[in-house]
Amino acid sequence: MINGIVILDKEAGFTSHDAVAKLRGICGQKKIGHTGTLDPAATGVLPICLGSATKLCDMLTDRDKEYVAELLLGVETDTQDTTGTVSARYAVEVSEEQVRRACEGFVGQYDQVPPMYSALKVNGQKLCDLARRGKTVERSARTVEIKELEILSIQMPVVKMRVLCSKGTYIRTLCADIGQRLGCGGVMQSLRRTAVGSFTLEDAVTLDRLQELRDGGRLTDVVRPMDSVFVNCPALHVRKDMGRLLENGNLIAPEQTAEQERYAPGEWVRFYRPDGSFAGIYAYQTEKGKYVPVKMFPDR
Repeated sequence: MINGIVILDKEAGFTSHDAVAKLRGICGQKKIGHTGTLDPAATGVLPICLGSATKLCDMLTDRDKEYVAELLLGVETDTQDTTGTVSARYAVEVSEEQVRRACEGFVGQYDQVPPMYSALKVNGQKLCDLARRGKTVERSARTVEIKELEILSIQMPVVKMRVLCSKGTYIRTLCADIGQRLGCGGVMQSLRRTAVGSFTLEDAVTLDRLQELRDGGRLTDVVRPMDSVFVNCPALHVRKDMGRLLENGNLIAPEQTAEQERYAPGEWVRFYRPDGSFAGIYAYQTEKGKYVPVKMFPDR
């Protein structure tokens, strides 16, 4: 079984679930999971976790994400993108400066109401399933953060922008909210995810390329190790005589590591077995005087 992460460049036309199903066939294993959905029409970075790395799915879902999106002004649809049914059209009489000011106004935290066409659940039912049946339900606003919003080009009525945002941000809704603030409506015309955490398009491969690598016996060439997610965390190696403690997920004292370092309380630290393989993430607890496991990653 393969344990690691594949950074997929998802193409348009199929869901994240479809991508996982296709990758199961390519890899020949069932234990695979994705790290946050991309709409069928969207493309770009979709980390796929294989084997033991499926324990990383929730950690990667929490990472910041970067997108390049096109906002089409003057239109409103039921899905907040161009795949939906048009509900209104407006004349676009705003200036480029007004567009820039409106976009800048969303940088920082803001309360965003999730769209009806989303996978979020209300009372056990997906909003998108309810929407397809013509139902609309009340949704509570959620605080999201737009960390960066860069206007790449404006060719009225299309605004192309790069957005760096927190988890849970809907770019479709951001586009609709910008259009509403401008008074002319707006929908998302296209979306490409360019980064998830430290993983970028430069790391990504298409399904066709993965198939080629599999056929050539080189699939593992593009499988990234589990600890690549935590490259910014310091690393510690347990002493040879303490390997069993680590394997059992026990607390580890600083003096039981080769480095004997004590990092800041709560800071994530990569822990490695005596043979150098990655074992898991720990964090130091002052009251215990030891490192406590956050999440363990068995190598088999």
